[in-house]
Amino acid sequence: MNTPLRNILFPLLAALLLSGCGNTPPTLTRLAPDAVILAFGDSLTHGTGAEAEASYPAVLAKLTGRTVINRGVPGELSTAGLARLPGVLDETHPDLLILCHGGNDLLRKKDLRETAENLRRMVRLAREQGVEVMLIGVPAPGLLLGTAPLYETVAEELDLPIESRALADILGKRTLKSDTVHPNAAGYRALAEAVRHTLEGAGAL
Repeated sequence: MNTPLRNILFPLLAALLLSGCGNTPPTLTRLAPDAVILAFGDSLTHGTGAEAEASYPAVLAKLTGRTVINRGVPGELSTAGLARLPGVLDETHPDLLILCHGGNDLLRKKDLRETAENLRRMVRLAREQGVEVMLIGVPAPGLLLGTAPLYETVAEELDLPIESRALADILGKRTLKSDTVHPNAAGYRALAEAVRHTLEGAGAL
């Protein structure tokens, strides 16, 4: 290889390798056996469409062996969730927050810039108390379900582990949902398994 070409190609290759090394996935601190996980959100966290013991937080507790506290409020908008979160954090003192919010904002066609900012502020509130955060993406309404892009945006901005596909996949299958926007017991189990997989990948389990 002649010297001018080498002088061009080698720096380019080095730059490509360095950029690839920078794209490491977000990680979480490993959860102790007595760790407390706070599942915070709306009806998808509450478990609407199934019995309480079939909600994804209840199933996740069994899958992980950790305490999982369910603080899902059906019908809640992200603005109300943001106002509610500080009191819940003070009450529960979790080690990890699993945030699944904004679905009602999507259904009611709220300004999604505000929804994204509310999610960011919830993450920052948790982190200010030393609580790590994982995000669950919620699908936007439509014939072809796909997770609303705002979730990936927030996760990338704040370096959050995210489960970005499960709910869209679940709500796209008739056998896994109780109505158009809520899973059934089998769907919540699938969501819990997807969350566990994400936690394992991030190093929390």
